[in-house]
Amino acid sequence: MKKIVTTSLLVTACLCGTLTSCDIERLPNGSMSAEQITGDPLTSLDGLVDGAYAQLKAWSDPMHRLGEYAGDNMMIRGTSTDAFYEFITFSRTPNNYRLQNFWDYGYKAIAQASNIINMIEEGQDTEIDNKLGECYYIRGMMYFYLCRAFGRPYYQAPDKNLGVPIVNGTPENMDNLQLPDRSTVKEVYEQAISDLKKAEELMTENKGPAYASKEAAQAMLSRVYLYMSGTYDNPNREYAQLAVDYATKVINSGQYTLLGRSDFMNYNTFTPENNKESIFVVKRVSTEYSGIDHYYGIGGMYAVVGGMGWGEMYASAKYLDLLNETGRNDWRPDSKKIVDARANFIDPQYVQDDNGNYTPVFRFIKNVYDASGNLSGFNYVQATLKQEGNNYSCTETVNGQETTYAMTAIDADQQIYSVKYSDGETYTGVIDYLMVLNNIYPRFYITKCSYEGEESHLHSPIISRLGEIYLNRAEAYAKLGNYGSALTDLNTIRERSIPGAGYASLDATNAGERIDKERQLELAYQAERSYDVFRNGDPLTRHYPGPHNAMEDIPATDYRVTYYIPQTAINSYPSGCTLTQNPTSDAGVILN
Repeated sequence: MKKIVTTSLLVTACLCGTLTSCDIERLPNGSMSAEQITGDPLTSLDGLVDGAYAQLKAWSDPMHRLGEYAGDNMMIRGTSTDAFYEFITFSRTPNNYRLQNFWDYGYKAIAQASNIINMIEEGQDTEIDNKLGECYYIRGMMYFYLCRAFGRPYYQAPDKNLGVPIVNGTPENMDNLQLPDRSTVKEVYEQAISDLKKAEELMTENKGPAYASKEAAQAMLSRVYLYMSGTYDNPNREYAQLAVDYATKVINSGQYTLLGRSDFMNYNTFTPENNKESIFVVKRVSTEYSGIDHYYGIGGMYAVVGGMGWGEMYASAKYLDLLNETGRNDWRPDSKKIVDARANFIDPQYVQDDNGNYTPVFRFIKNVYDASGNLSGFNYVQATLKQEGNNYSCTETVNGQETTYAMTAIDADQQIYSVKYSDGETYTGVIDYLMVLNNIYPRFYITKCSYEGEESHLHSPIISRLGEIYLNRAEAYAKLGNYGSALTDLNTIRERSIPGAGYASLDATNAGERIDKERQLELAYQAERSYDVFRNGDPLTRHYPGPHNAMEDIPATDYRVTYYIPQTAINSYPSGCTLTQNPTSDAGVILN
């Protein structure tokens, strides 16, 4: 078994996915013995802890894809042979290299953080304690992220369902290596909470969002307890109150400020150290972001920027409808009007002719039927617009046959109209410009994961920011029945993006729907959505265009809500040890 070299200290590898081997890391400060490190920890701690942070960079890429692609904020232009397509289609398999990377780098971070914790004695110095606190934060965060991907939602029998193995450091007996099976979801959450509370206790220095801090630990605790707070129909008041308490600590810390609307519309362009709303991010810098990263990184799938990127995933029609719910966002260059600030992270790609002119069309979504006449999906129509005085019509040509449709005004000021289509259905759409298609889908580019420091697809994945903390507290307040306080927090976020559109009231009949909607709008493309849906017991519905099965709803009780444990991790477990796989059908799911 290979050994990790941290400042040339040989630390045997523990559970890092491939079990029989780990990467060798050498930090630049030369060879040091264990006695030198423990005798003078300040000399080497920076390098050791930086090594733990380094694992997060490789981990954050599959982390995003697992959380975001399995949700309903995006669509892909067609099928793909890439392993991430399984996340989109819910065709779960244990042989998926992206899933393996998420597991491997998560456990590498746990291993490195644990070995530092086990090696260095706390209480020697506040700076040493702060570094140890950073390690506890990394470990606690990793356990939470791993457990929410591989374990069932917390409201579903957490004392029976399995989470992930708890291995806090290198086993002492490497000649007869014994590793534990997966602990229960409840036990893993307890481990994460214990680590995060220890991090909160030890850290006294806030060095900015690229580093763990007391407030980052509190922010993560607010989310962990929110995940434990049950559903709106059956809340756990104890955990909801704890989510409120930890969110309040962050909000009242004075360390962070919600960006104003205009700045928030450019949130993605700020570097972490210049963003007053960011609490913790996985910091990336342009010098370590090669040209290929601009294609194969997170943002490269969502857009083409400066000629770089694949631009094969677009904002879903469901997400666009939410953005347009309080008023149409008009992205046309010569009449741009952003109603919801979050719409500024969407960049439709319009067709221009040789003279730079645009082609007016009427765009709407129609039903698609199979050969038996059953509704099988949805697709966009971009019909050529015709105008006679104040009257509009549109034409569509299919198989050489041109059909004209009269358009009825729904909201003429916003250029929203309806048509009675050839299939007998009435569809509502907007007058817009012709958009570039990829396969058959308009390119609604997503830029929230691009443009950091104006650097093409450079992006530091967001783990926690203040906007989420207000929404955490709003949901927890609602589960406590404190709808007045929930409304205040909810509207703090909503009115930042849509001035004057705050809700007048909140109660048991609408709190779940409104808070969930705001979380979807606010946290889109931050890898939260699919987990948010299932942890509250809701089904995932994706009734919009795309190659996915648009007619299939995924209930929170489905076995595919959890990802499979990577098969390579199971295969490489030591002889005589077991790493249990997740259920392969609904029959194996434990709900209570």
